[in-house]
Amino acid sequence: MTKILLLSDTHAHLDNAILKYAHQADEIWHAGDIGTLEVTDTLKAIAPLRAVYGNIDDHNIQKEYPLDQRFVCEGVAVWMTHIGGYPPKYNPRVRKEITVHTPKLFICGHSHILKVMWDKKLGVLHMNPGACGKHGFHQVRTMIRFVIDESEIKDLEVIELGKR
Repeated sequence: MTKILLLSDTHAHLDNAILKYAHQADEIWHAGDIGTLEVTDTLKAIAPLRAVYGNIDDHNIQKEYPLDQRFVCEGVAVWMTHIGGYPPKYNPRVRKEITVHTPKLFICGHSHILKVMWDKKLGVLHMNPGACGKHGFHQVRTMIRFVIDESEIKDLEVIELGKR
C-alpha cells in the first residue's frame, strides 16, 4: 500500500499546510509548474518525489524533471504530464499516445481546475489536483491524496488549503 500526495501548480509556493500533508505521504507526485527547484528539493527531503516540468518552469527545472513520467506504482500504470487535457478532450499529443499506450491512471495539472473523472472509453482514471500555489485564477488551493493498494486506487481525498 502506497499513500500518494498529488499536487500541481505550486508556482514556487510551499507553506506549512502543504508540508503537513507531505509528511503523511509515502510518495509525493508533482504535476508541473513547480516554479523553483527549492520546491522539489524541500519535497524530496520529505518523501520520494516524482515530478514533471510545466510551461512556466525554466531550463533548470526542465533539466531535472521530464515532460512525461511513465511508471508503475504497485500494480497501477501511471502517466503524468503537465498539459494533457481530460476525457475526452485530451490535447493532441496526449490523445495520440493515450490510445496506444493506455495507463490505468492519467495525471495532469495546468488548468488549476480540480478534476477526477473516468474515461469510460479507455478505462482510464484521470486526475488533476487543481493548484496549491497562490498564483493563478483559482479561488481555492487544492491537492489530492489517495492510496494505491496493489492494483486498486482508493481512499481518494480532496484537500482544500484555503483561499489563495
